[in-house]
Amino acid sequence: MRDTRHRLPHPHLRPHLSAVLAALAALLLTLLAPTASAHAAPTGFRVENGRLLEASRNDFVMRGVNHAHTWYADRLDALDHIKAKGANTVRVVLSSGDRWTRNDTADVANVVAQCKRNRLICVLEVHDTTGYGEQSGAVTLSRAADYWIEVRDALAGQEDYVVVNIGNEPYGNTDHTRWTADTKAAIQRLRAAGFDHTLMVDAPNWGQDWAFTMRDNAASVFAADPDANTVFSIHMYGVFDTAAEVSDYLGRFVAAELPIVVGEFGHDHSDGNPDEDAVLSVTRQLGIGYLGWSWSGNGGGVEYLDMVENFDPDRMTGWGQRLFDGPDGIAATSEEAAVYRSGTGEDTTAPTAPGAPVASAVTSSSVTLTWGAATDAVGVTGYDVVRVAGGEETVVASGAGTTVTVTGLAADTSYTFAVRARDAAGNRSARSATVTVTTAPGPAAGSCAVGYRVTGEWPGGFQAEVVVRNTGSASVDGWTLRWTFPAGQRITSLWGGTVSQSGAEVSVAAAPYTATIPPFGSVSLGFTGTRSAAGADPTAFSLNGAECATA
Repeated sequence: MRDTRHRLPHPHLRPHLSAVLAALAALLLTLLAPTASAHAAPTGFRVENGRLLEASRNDFVMRGVNHAHTWYADRLDALDHIKAKGANTVRVVLSSGDRWTRNDTADVANVVAQCKRNRLICVLEVHDTTGYGEQSGAVTLSRAADYWIEVRDALAGQEDYVVVNIGNEPYGNTDHTRWTADTKAAIQRLRAAGFDHTLMVDAPNWGQDWAFTMRDNAASVFAADPDANTVFSIHMYGVFDTAAEVSDYLGRFVAAELPIVVGEFGHDHSDGNPDEDAVLSVTRQLGIGYLGWSWSGNGGGVEYLDMVENFDPDRMTGWGQRLFDGPDGIAATSEEAAVYRSGTGEDTTAPTAPGAPVASAVTSSSVTLTWGAATDAVGVTGYDVVRVAGGEETVVASGAGTTVTVTGLAADTSYTFAVRARDAAGNRSARSATVTVTTAPGPAAGSCAVGYRVTGEWPGGFQAEVVVRNTGSASVDGWTLRWTFPAGQRITSLWGGTVSQSGAEVSVAAAPYTATIPPFGSVSLGFTGTRSAAGADPTAFSLNGAECATA
């Protein structure tokens, strides 16, 4: 599999939090709001008071994902699937031809057409700039500007639908202070060439701006755009592993009325464990856009960043489920761009409330809910199943049809669910009547068995296989497997489920394709991990809270 990810900052180059705090006083002097200047009236998207607006003057908040088009040019059907999951934006990877096969004018025009057909806003980026100054073969922002000018015919007149992201992560950790002057020059070259589009500029330091070059110079870069129509993009991986760091960085741009989006982020990475929950929560609170990395096709050891397996929309990974269907995720917060809404005016009429959900197929960890369809003046595009507890709602599943199976529930526990409908404009219906369901008791001890074996070892690391067997006569539908490592071992990548680890305690939730274990059947997991020396294997496992035999 081709590697569609790129290097990120070395952990030892990350600044200590005290250095961040020490920079606050200096930041107050440098992060000044841009002064107003005469500029051309934008013809499509434009920036005003730090917000991204459509030509209709509707506030637009990006909710979407990245798609690696330049490596998977035959996978443009991914745009249909991304839209079906509820996204309003897709960031598309292109190549200038300096490092990968060039996406020519005809191909770029087709990408834009497919975005429009799927009612998605298209953020187009050149990937060849990634890690310039540190990554072999990476090219300059000036070269990226050359490329945009070469394919301008595919973009002219598309200002309502396209944002031009000049270059992906245009500096590594070497000479990153050159970012400011080079970014200003690239913006001005594109304006001089007649680009009226909103421009997006990525941060240096492999996109994560740990040295705060973009943060501290954003005002001057914005002021250098004669159209005052530039948006800043921060990529949040291991540098942003706490809610405080996420909130502080984004909050400073909002306070200075400088437009910012999270152009890439993930749930895990080799350079640290990003706080994806904070990214989703803070962006919702501040009304900031985000674009998760990435739909599918990752390689080089970061396959865990795939949202679906092998471009199959029915095989969502844990990361995909979190981003699309979790709290503050795409399904719950995305609104389609006004330019795609029917009629001459904005659709502000919500769908009718769906019928009350009816529960069936109740197991110890899942339930199937079915409800009557809602109606809408334009058309219902999807439904959100919400759990109702303590007067609050949490989206637990979403889908286009009127039946959804909710998984990952605790055994012998009462849950209350309801349903809301969504239309293409992002309007949500009133909540349906509720249904209360009590899950079945968990499997008795002895109805599961787990086999664990190390399949490969190397200095400091190992690979292992875990086989989970259902030794009972009833199907297991949805499961969580837990164990404790006996010595300092840590999982770095797992397939077959979604892993979380706290110290020695490991918890793995089923992936959609491993969630069901038929009577006397089994599923397999695999993972790679680190350890300082050869260690003992775990000897005790539990499935949905019940102790399993070892096999």
